[in-house]
Amino acid sequence: MTFHIGAKSGEIAETVLLPGDPYRARWAAQTFLQDAVLVNEVRGMLGYTGTWRGHRVTIQGSGMGMPSLSVYANELIRDYGAQTLIRIGSAGGMQPQVKVRDVVLAMAASTAGSPSRLMFREMNFAPTPDFGLLRAAHEAGQAIAAARGIGLHVGGIYSSDTFYDERPDLNEALQRHGVLAVEMEAAELYMLAARYRRRALAVLTISDHLLTHEALPAEDRERSFGDMVEIALTAAFA
Repeated sequence: MTFHIGAKSGEIAETVLLPGDPYRARWAAQTFLQDAVLVNEVRGMLGYTGTWRGHRVTIQGSGMGMPSLSVYANELIRDYGAQTLIRIGSAGGMQPQVKVRDVVLAMAASTAGSPSRLMFREMNFAPTPDFGLLRAAHEAGQAIAAARGIGLHVGGIYSSDTFYDERPDLNEALQRHGVLAVEMEAAELYMLAARYRRRALAVLTISDHLLTHEALPAEDRERSFGDMVEIALTAAFA
């Protein structure tokens, strides 16, 4: 048991999926896991452990933004022995070829600042995901994308701690340099994975678009988000 996770020793699996929304954690656990058990509800940040095709999995909410993600990922790694951490979340599309409902696999995560940036001072450390996870997710994603009629993209994303952004000039520079999407947690997850020698990946569903201003209707979100959960689980145990 830690300050923010009430699970007992042994209740957290070595493979953890991290949606930002605790209710999405509950939905994913009820939808994809067998015998899912609630193992955390401290501060309403729900976490469940069950099995997927015989493999133990924990799905733990991580909150919004890199500071919140950092709290949960640190405790999961240091206190519960998590080895594989995969963020499953929504993102805003930043390129015309990236459509709403598409899935993005984050090959790199740029950021203007994260809790770990203070460690490097003047150094711009470039965190990246685990290549084995990325490759497995790409293989699984190709089949799922073809079957569901969605796009699958691999490339750089931007992790921002500002949801209501007032830097159109920064967005334009990121778009010019090929950044596919913006979200709020992946860069810090990749930083922590590098520090603790863990496997990490961000699998993201495009829920809205900065260029077209299109947004995924609420009734379509669960079906679309299910694609990235399936990709993440398949990759974790490939």
